[in-house]
Amino acid sequence: MKAAVIWEAGQPMTIENVEIGKPARREVLIRTSYAGVCHSDLHFADGTYAYPMPFVPGHESSGIVEAVGEDVTYVKKGDHVVTCLSVFCGTCPNCVTGRPNICESVDVKLPPGKAERMWLNGKLVHQFSNLSSFAEQMLVHENALVKINRDIPLDRASLVGCGVLTGVGAVVHAAKVKPGSTVAVIGCGGVGLSVVSGAMLAGAGRIIAIDMLDSKLELAKQLGATDVINAGTTDPVAAVLELTSGGVPYSFEALGLKKTAEQAFAMLRMGGTATVLGMIKPGIKLEFEGSMFIKDRRLQGSSMGSNQFRVDIPNLLEYYMQGRLKLDHLISDTIKLSQINDAFDNLRTGAPVRQIIDMAA
Repeated sequence: MKAAVIWEAGQPMTIENVEIGKPARREVLIRTSYAGVCHSDLHFADGTYAYPMPFVPGHESSGIVEAVGEDVTYVKKGDHVVTCLSVFCGTCPNCVTGRPNICESVDVKLPPGKAERMWLNGKLVHQFSNLSSFAEQMLVHENALVKINRDIPLDRASLVGCGVLTGVGAVVHAAKVKPGSTVAVIGCGGVGLSVVSGAMLAGAGRIIAIDMLDSKLELAKQLGATDVINAGTTDPVAAVLELTSGGVPYSFEALGLKKTAEQAFAMLRMGGTATVLGMIKPGIKLEFEGSMFIKDRRLQGSSMGSNQFRVDIPNLLEYYMQGRLKLDHLISDTIKLSQINDAFDNLRTGAPVRQIIDMAA
């Protein structure tokens, strides 16, 4: 199969003919239909986050089941599926207490470098996040995917496996935004815009979107933002405090920067919660004014929107089909696998929301 391979951090990928294994017990072979190019992939490709080399990146995808291994009962050949890196075992303490997104198993949720599912010229090619979506096929554990209805477009479905799931899930599961409340989101990429969509679904009365690109702020308004702030020309904290007469009860950081994480906390009103979704570079320390915690202000993280994806993804796609969740605006471009390096170059500019790879193109 054709796959994009990263050989060295910061260097261009090459398209290779990679060998993929046959499904073992509880494994599923998927023909990849579409794969989203997520900013998280860039963090690993550029070496901000370490990963064993060489590896095939990609983690946001949809496809069709081609074959299943022994004891697989959840899916069968021909099923349409969406993958998710929040693979779960179903038996560890986190899984059985409703937090499968942070499953502790190392036998199902394999650590980096442990999976042996792909080879090139007889040498192991590492699987990324138990998925490796930038390939014509994926071999995954059955608990890394969810079945979807066949009438759902697979290009739109691929978006829900990471960015949309993270943004909406952070609103619903992590922050538990209450109807009528005010929300601020810093960063209007795929995750931040999905926070806007999640706040709409949760019934937020006011949604303040913050970014440095007017094009993304315009998208935020189309998705439901009531106010927009260009952080390139205005101090976003001062602007939010003025707009809300004292701060917001919920803020979300979707860029992964020290400055914006600190801003998310600084714009809270008393009793407010700031949720950090962005992947902050390892080793970076955040600084806050200690006295602000006295009035019940809270700072929290959320992994993949604190999701329960086997339930969340079908629900999100049903909302899309009903017209209650907008996904079409998130697609900046549809590309071929051979254009993957150009797609990563585009990511570095910050301009695209989500480029998706059509594996059949």
